[in-house]
Amino acid sequence: MHFSLPPLRRPRHPLARALSLVLGVAVLGVLLVFGLVVAGVLLVGGIVLLAVRQWKQGRSPVQRKATGNGQPAVLEGEFVVIRQGRPVAH
Repeated sequence: MHFSLPPLRRPRHPLARALSLVLGVAVLGVLLVFGLVVAGVLLVGGIVLLAVRQWKQGRSPVQRKATGNGQPAVLEGEFVVIRQGRPVAH
């Protein structure tokens, strides 16, 4: 299946060409400004969200444990070695 647009016919009148160029540049400018505004809102919102979360949390729990008894927090646990399959010759 082949999809094709109809051929675009540029206007022959020089004023119509200039107006279509100005209109295209204006549309691109509006889209650019809109995109920058949205990106700025997201950036400021993310910074505010992180600042509020950090303010509510205070110091992190790892810092509290480390400063509580003078010893660094150690995560203890068990591990199991997973058996490897047959080596593959490359």
